[in-house]
Amino acid sequence: MTLLTELDRRLLAVLREDGRAPVAELARRLGVTRATVTARLDRLVAAGVIVGFTVRVREDATTGGVRAISLIEVAGRSTDSVITALGGFPEIESLHSTNGAWDLVAEVRAPDLAAFDALLARIRSVPGVANSETSLLLTSVLR
Repeated sequence: MTLLTELDRRLLAVLREDGRAPVAELARRLGVTRATVTARLDRLVAAGVIVGFTVRVREDATTGGVRAISLIEVAGRSTDSVITALGGFPEIESLHSTNGAWDLVAEVRAPDLAAFDALLARIRSVPGVANSETSLLLTSVLR
């Protein structure tokens, strides 16, 4: 595992705010040269610390849709097969293993309530899914 320096952590924090910031802007904000920023970025990508660059979309910019968090209990030792099956659901935006009463946490999105209801039925029908509890996300107050 790659050990992150304080500069690495600061660089990652700035990239989380604006992943499209030019190297010159990153260098200015961090108080280092562009060559230093470029070298750090290259090292972090090569080490697998940075696995990609993406876009964050303002919540109200997306049209409609139902968002929810689904807590999923897995029966026995079928976690890997459940994760594989759920990985094929395009409505699942993120999937996390966790501890406690629930084994998996999925962030899901569907275009409307009918599609959302069908998605829940599909999740519950995956072999190995023992139970689930889902809460609709109403407003994002901090992201």
